[in-house]
Amino acid sequence: MNIIALHNAVAALRALEPTDLDILYQWENDPRVWTASGTLTPYSRQMLWKYLQDYTGDIFKSRELRLMAVDSESGDAVGTVDLFNFDPANSRAELGLLVGPDHRGRGYASAMLDLVADYACNHLGLRQLYVIITADNTVCLELFDRHGWQHAGTLRSWVRHGRDYIDALVFQRVF
Repeated sequence: MNIIALHNAVAALRALEPTDLDILYQWENDPRVWTASGTLTPYSRQMLWKYLQDYTGDIFKSRELRLMAVDSESGDAVGTVDLFNFDPANSRAELGLLVGPDHRGRGYASAMLDLVADYACNHLGLRQLYVIITADNTVCLELFDRHGWQHAGTLRSWVRHGRDYIDALVFQRVF
């Protein structure tokens, strides 16, 4: 049984488990999210298994923290939250948030965003989080705007999409 350390009425965040292999394999190999994640090639089960085996969850050691988001009632995996590019000298990290395709539109992203922001500020002692979102991802842009994140800048032609390049917007939450 997993011990849930962070939860609200909608979702909970927990450590990665070996049993997450199949759902991670499915999500990591979904080409629809590759633009947002910067992924260029599929991951093998072996690669993900090794990642799970070697994963420590120590953000100070690996400069990354990945948590599984689960439904608060059922415990079913609904997405992942990543803090990466962790910069302890400046007390900041970049945020990645994924809600699985079958779970979108149910409030999980908002719940996950609230939980990870609270955790980053109150438990990790971070001063700020930032996220980079492509300009065409209106759902994400609206989510971060609704949650009070500030538009901090625009990165012109930042993300390649086929032969075209898309601007990316930087949003920032300073605690």
